[in-house]
Amino acid sequence: MKQVVDTGLPLDSAAPIEWAVTADGVLYTAQIPIRPDGSIETGDIAAQADLTFANLERTLEAAGGTLEDVTQVLVYLTDRSAFQGMNEVYRRYFTKPYPNRATVLVAGLMVPGAVIEIVAYAHLKRA
Repeated sequence: MKQVVDTGLPLDSAAPIEWAVTADGVLYTAQIPIRPDGSIETGDIAAQADLTFANLERTLEAAGGTLEDVTQVLVYLTDRSAFQGMNEVYRRYFTKPYPNRATVLVAGLMVPGAVIEIVAYAHLKRA
């Protein structure tokens, strides 16, 4: 049975989504560069990636995990030139052994001004 993780991040009440859910010890989450007040970071890739990965870390902590529990990350970028900047930020959040990762170039994201969105999966430790 799935359980919603209270991330503290704002949700549009009209949108049929959750920031994160867990089921059978696995965390499923998608993150964007959203601030706690609901505004979107629209600066350069370093600022957007840092906030996005910080939101992932916040979500993991709320679920009782850490970045070390992340097994896969899917990164969606709207600009090929953002790849290197995203990688620099990524290295600040993850260490070896790195999660499995795919990076995909997309035409656009649903959130205006966002150039990054991530989907992550983590296996949470069970007591």
